[in-house]
Amino acid sequence: MRGYFGVGVDGISKPMNLGNLLRIANAFGASFFFSVNGQISLKDAQSDTSRAQGTMPVYSFPDMAALRLPLGCRLVGVEIAEDAIELPRFRHPACAAYVFGAERMSLSPAVLERCAFTVKIPTRFSINVGMAGAIAMYDRLLSMGSYGERPVVPGRPPEPPPLHR
Repeated sequence: MRGYFGVGVDGISKPMNLGNLLRIANAFGASFFFSVNGQISLKDAQSDTSRAQGTMPVYSFPDMAALRLPLGCRLVGVEIAEDAIELPRFRHPACAAYVFGAERMSLSPAVLERCAFTVKIPTRFSINVGMAGAIAMYDRLLSMGSYGERPVVPGRPPEPPPLHR
């Protein structure tokens, strides 16, 4: 898979959720992790049993004005919003940073203003931030990964993956 991605959270306040999202980002191969407007310290993320902070850069920004992303990296907000693109219909940028809202809150207006795209997971109601992160990263993996097409008939062997993507 070409490109890279990072994962971030806006205003998270629960250490367990922060650790869970850090662990999921690490499991899916995120290149970096960031927190904006965080209400807890990254060192309090005890549920990150993968110790993500030792395998990828982890940044903490006091507010959106301080957020710095690599050149060419597109910020993608994951938010339940009327005008958001449904995740299964979204073409992921090669270089992206996905930002998720905190518990019981939406992404802040300052974050939404900086987003190049806003996507939503088509669920009937809000889900846990770690679960939302896993779904978004899995969708990226499926849509951009080097996997062949699924077979038309259930149980048949899959098509070989393409040589280049």
